[in-house]
Amino acid sequence: MPSNSENFAPTPSVTFIIPVLNAAGILENCLQSIRRQDYPLEKIEIILADGGSTDGTPEIGKKYGAVVIDDRVSRHMEDSKKVALARAGGEFIVFVDADNELTHPDYVRLAVQALQKNPQALGVEGYYLPSSKMTSLCAYLTRRLHISDPICWLMSVNPIRLERAGDVERWMLPPDTYSYPLGANGFVYRKADLDSVQAKEKFQDTHIAMFLMQAGKREWLRIHGRGVHHYYVDTLWNFLRKRRRAMVHFLNVRSEFGVVWLQEKPPIPGWLACFYCVSFVGPVYHTVLGVFRDRDLRWLWHLPASLASVAGVVWGYVTHKRHSGEQKLVSRLQPRQKLEPKP
Repeated sequence: MPSNSENFAPTPSVTFIIPVLNAAGILENCLQSIRRQDYPLEKIEIILADGGSTDGTPEIGKKYGAVVIDDRVSRHMEDSKKVALARAGGEFIVFVDADNELTHPDYVRLAVQALQKNPQALGVEGYYLPSSKMTSLCAYLTRRLHISDPICWLMSVNPIRLERAGDVERWMLPPDTYSYPLGANGFVYRKADLDSVQAKEKFQDTHIAMFLMQAGKREWLRIHGRGVHHYYVDTLWNFLRKRRRAMVHFLNVRSEFGVVWLQEKPPIPGWLACFYCVSFVGPVYHTVLGVFRDRDLRWLWHLPASLASVAGVVWGYVTHKRHSGEQKLVSRLQPRQKLEPKP
């Protein structure tokens, strides 16, 4: 039986960090899902780091009680997250993007409780679940691939589920590899853990989880069947544009940090992943396998997405070479999105 001190333990504070730039078409949906959480409102802080929006994004944030930071100096959204983190007052930090929607009203509460009971875990990763508001392409990228890109899907290792106790799942990576993108889209951290790896000084979302693993916290948690709807893209054209932007960001991060998760002992090298995508044979094989295994016709997007992924890599590489001195290049390449909020 829990003690009286456990029964009356104070509810910890939570800070949501959201980098934004001209996100008026999709931000309200995200903020509504935060306000639907069954967590005490007085314990929730929302910080928007705005990169200079001109479409009314800051006003939408203020409508939902967010603290809006004018962050026109940051080069891209990862730097904006670092700026917001320096202002965060919560004991737990939830990183969400404007194109995220929390799937269940108990997600944050269960995530915080799970981290309190599992001090060995570095954080809580959200499942990427489909939504009726998604296009079939978006559902394939986020639900089926989880990583939103065929090349990254091929270069990421399969994490290992250690245990499930109730709704809480314990996960870890295989030994001697960090090739898995962990730390964004609804990920929940302890603020103390972020401080321990100097996240306010050297933030990049997937690096922080990797730094914590290297410091000894090899496990993370998932809440069964809960996480985010990730409205990553709606069309193949916007997917191509996003992969262009992702490639530019990848090259910038590699130059700044000297390391990226894609190079931390992936299952296959990048050149082979690109060859797979343009070979037709590999994508067709996984399309057939996915359709029969999952009974999901959205796997039919796998071949065109694989080809677009390689095209995005090439386009991004050329863009980076031609505009390498442009400070706000990654932010400028972000396509605007639109999603009708729930009534």
